[in-house]
Amino acid sequence: MDNIESAGYAENSMNTVTLAMHGSIAVITIDNPPVNALSLSVRQGLVEAIEVADRDPHTSAVVIACDGRTFIAGADIREFGKPPEQPWLADVVERLEDATKAVIAALHGSTLGGGLEVAMGCHYRIATAAAVVGLPEVKLGLLPGATGTQRLPRLAGVERALDMMLSGNPIAASDALDAGIIDRIAGGDDLLAAAIEFASEMTGNGPRRVRDLPVPAADSDVFVAIRKKIVAKTRGLLSPEKIIQCVEAATQLSYTDACQVERDLFMECKDSPQSSGLRHAFFAERGVAKIPGIEKTAPTRDIQKISVLGAGTMGAGIAYNCLIAGYTVHLLDSDDAGLDRGKTMLRSLYEGGVKRGKISAAGAREGLHHLTTSTSYNEVADADLVIEAVFEDMSIKKDVFAKLDEVCKQGAILASNTSTLNIDEIAAATSRPQDVIGLHFFSPAHIMRLLEIVRGDKTDDDVIATSLALAKRLGKIGVVVGNCFGFVGNRMLYPYGRENQLLLLEGAAPEYIDKVLFDWGMAMGPNAVGDLAGLDVGYKARHARTDLPDDPRFYRVADMLVEQGRLGQKTGRGTYLYESGSRIPTPDPAVQTMINEEATRLGIDQRDIEAEEIIDRCIYSLIIEGARILEDGIAIRSSDIDVIWTNGYGFPRHRGGPMHYADSIGLDRVYDKVCEFQKRFGSQYWEPPKLLQTLAAKNGQFGA
Repeated sequence: MDNIESAGYAENSMNTVTLAMHGSIAVITIDNPPVNALSLSVRQGLVEAIEVADRDPHTSAVVIACDGRTFIAGADIREFGKPPEQPWLADVVERLEDATKAVIAALHGSTLGGGLEVAMGCHYRIATAAAVVGLPEVKLGLLPGATGTQRLPRLAGVERALDMMLSGNPIAASDALDAGIIDRIAGGDDLLAAAIEFASEMTGNGPRRVRDLPVPAADSDVFVAIRKKIVAKTRGLLSPEKIIQCVEAATQLSYTDACQVERDLFMECKDSPQSSGLRHAFFAERGVAKIPGIEKTAPTRDIQKISVLGAGTMGAGIAYNCLIAGYTVHLLDSDDAGLDRGKTMLRSLYEGGVKRGKISAAGAREGLHHLTTSTSYNEVADADLVIEAVFEDMSIKKDVFAKLDEVCKQGAILASNTSTLNIDEIAAATSRPQDVIGLHFFSPAHIMRLLEIVRGDKTDDDVIATSLALAKRLGKIGVVVGNCFGFVGNRMLYPYGRENQLLLLEGAAPEYIDKVLFDWGMAMGPNAVGDLAGLDVGYKARHARTDLPDDPRFYRVADMLVEQGRLGQKTGRGTYLYESGSRIPTPDPAVQTMINEEATRLGIDQRDIEAEEIIDRCIYSLIIEGARILEDGIAIRSSDIDVIWTNGYGFPRHRGGPMHYADSIGLDRVYDKVCEFQKRFGSQYWEPPKLLQTLAAKNGQFGA
């Protein structure tokens, strides 16, 4: 490397940043695998290198590039939650911009968060055609806090900048070029050579500092319109409004003053419970694949062909998900009519994907080309994986698995999509329980991200590892859970729904309960959810059990609705009324009358119930059942429970999940409230779990 020693530069101690001369162009290279995150050593190295290059008389311009598969993809997640160390990222960005020689950022892969802020601190930007750029901080309850909210509007305009920051979604290099975020797309395969050539061209131009660019004029109506546009998507969230305020400041204040506004609002977001919850959710999702006793390098079984049994809504959705992921799929049903319905749904799903731009017409044709159908079990003999999606009935499922045991090849994985039933009992219908696993897809299967992976007592480790790999390929979050009725998600749903049902009898109207929990952050209230799913689904599951409490109030309202033929949206009547073809619930006075009369018959004195009690009873019922699940070893970690409930049941992500929420408010407070409910309502439902009692006594946490 020319001139390094004479310039007084030495590689930083972590070897994450190096400096080399290419003629008169200094190339600063970041190498911090796997995503070149902005760790302390990278920040220090960037400052040291730019200072050396800037004062070197032999240097005419500077290129900042990254080794590996991406430019800087954001902050170092290992530093999250730790006290920040100097140099702060904003200071690094400012130091790059202060350089007296042209500084060019060479972008490839993903340039995200602080990475894009670094790039915007450079004077010019060149990118590969496949590169993407974005500021995803909002997804962690944050805002771009290293001058990103001030720089992006100067480059892309107010509306485009707000759209990027409020969605958190990256944009392609071509769109970034159109928006003015980057200056050039590199031709050919050699980005570094193109960046060096670009730097040579810019030598005579010198620095073009983004902070000195004017913010394009924006009418105040723009901010009003944007606030109205995002209100539904960002309900209850703090950081989106703070981002808007930062951009407003950019249009009204000096750069320096607006940066101070950004810094102050960033700290408000960073210190908020919402950001804590969102960051917890982020890390929790990345931790679910860590299974004790199963290494990341554990062997997996080769999956090429998947057979899906049952061509109903769930089966067709699973088949579509597998086809989109590139698998060959065979769809089996008991009769031709069922297959026809399944094929019609699959074609409809593909048509919808094409219409939304998610897949090309050619891709849809190719996907359907990899689909075969039949009514014969013999056609699944060569499948590597069979996913059963038939009726939620143990006798039917055992019959299906007995047939699969007869026809499937050795080594095939036999999976049940059961949402509640005992996987070990299903596996016992075969001679190969080691190959049996639960794969609980959530409806609609092609959209919902969650996949509960239910391990049986005899399930082989490579079957679990293969199921985790399958989930990843399907674009889902696979969470490994133990075997019990309802596993994690639906087991916890029972007490949550129970409290809703009891509150109905005690005097809270269905629409009031739903509004309180919706306003608290749930995606839908429990009564609206029941109507959406179909009240008969839970009814059948409850009546198949022999372990339910001897309590005439238990799910009494739901049972009465089903017995009156009020099954929910599919019948136009459930807890609510639905106009023909509408999914909008309308309160039904007849249902309220029915509830009131049943409460009188059961001797329940109805009363006015405060919103706080509704929230506490419904949410704390989740927490104590989650504690019992941890005691029973059904969930590996409390954070796994949080992942299931934030991704499968509409629990507000900014609260982190039920177990993180409990940790955040203090387990001593939770324990005290549970004891209060035990005194008021009895021990049948409110006996404090031993784990909760133990942790509360020592100021512990589920997630510790």
